[in-house]
This record gives sequence, C-alpha cells and structure tokens, in this order.
Amino acid sequence: MSGFLYSVYIINKAGGLVYQRDHSISETEISRQFNYPTGLVLKELDEKLVVSYGEKNGIKVGHSFVAINGEYLSGKYMPNGELVQDYLKNEKNFPANLTFCKPKLTTNERIMLASMFHSLFAISCKLSPVERSSGIELLETNSFKLHCFQSITGVKFLVLTDPRVMNMDAFLKKLYEFYSDFALKNPFYSLEMPIRCDLFDTNLQKHLEQTEKSIAHGVNS
Repeated sequence: MSGFLYSVYIINKAGGLVYQRDHSISETEISRQFNYPTGLVLKELDEKLVVSYGEKNGIKVGHSFVAINGEYLSGKYMPNGELVQDYLKNEKNFPANLTFCKPKLTTNERIMLASMFHSLFAISCKLSPVERSSGIELLETNSFKLHCFQSITGVKFLVLTDPRVMNMDAFLKKLYEFYSDFALKNPFYSLEMPIRCDLFDTNLQKHLEQTEKSIAHGVNS
C-alpha cells in the first residue's frame, strides 16, 4: 500500500520506543532478468535470503530475494519445495526473472533507531545557540520527512511521511491528545512502558486515514 503517511513512533523520555505503527510503507520490488551465473551472493538471514555481495541494476546488499519468475518464495524455498540456492545453481533454469525488495526493519532495529534519535535530539538542544531550543522538529531527505513533537514531559511523537507533506503539527498534537486520553488515563497502562490499548489504536488509525485523505486531496487538487 502506498500513501503519504508512512509510520508513527512514540519514544518515552528515557529514549525507549513505547509505540510504533506502520500505516502505508510500501516495499518497492525490483525485478531484473538474469543470465547464468547471476553474480549475486546470497545468505540466509532471519529465515530469508538476502544479498550479501554483488550489487547491480538497482539491487543492493541487504535487499531480500522474494520471487523467481513471478513465483514468491517461502524463505529459502521455492513454492514447490526446492531450495532456491539449488535452483540458481542450475544453468538450465536461466534466463530467469528475479525479484528483490528492501526488507522491513526488525523490532530490535526500530528500538535502536529510536534510542539514536533520542540522543540526536538531546545533542541538538545542547548545540543550539538559542536557549530552550525545541530540538529537532523536522528531518528532511529526498525520500521521506521525519516530523517530531516533544511534550512538556519529554515524550517524543514522530511521524514519517512522503517528502511532499508539508506541516504535520496538527497531526502530532492530535496524536499527543490520543496518548493522553487513551493511554495515560488507562488504569492498566504503566508509565514509560509499551502502549497496548485498543482505543488508542482505533482512534489513531481513524486519524491516519482522515489525514491521508486530506493530504491526497490537497496534493491532487
């Protein structure tokens, strides 16, 4: 699914990731025709085959190998149960159309990146020539934007968006309201711990969908 709002993160005041939700992250697939031998070196990682050597034609180290001739793989196996590596060693199977995609971040990688952002936020406040700096409010790249709002208690609310999205202040403040109303007021929620609340999830999802439609209307009008 493609869209303008990619994912939402909430980081507690100690730098721990307490909430993460993907909304419209799209795994862009790259398909290329290969002759034998492919020149790619594959390794097994988290029950998937990933490229470890031999970048070419837009396929990079770290990309997951997901399909052969339009048939999607099950980890290191073909749909018929044959090992992918055995298939690729047989010259008679070529030329073949191989498909790759950028893998999703693991939970541990998300936790590590949240902690890194927390540290960068603190550094930016210290380096600012202006007292009481608000820290990092926007990181902009050619492929996404990261918008950040920090509450007075030090909790950070982040949303990753398409680079065409301009201002997300209203969305982030609404996210803060959901956090206050549905997480903090939940008698079963422990402060600074991961947020697991159905009302929070439901209202956030509705707000993501409404904001997505609003942005799409503005971009397309």
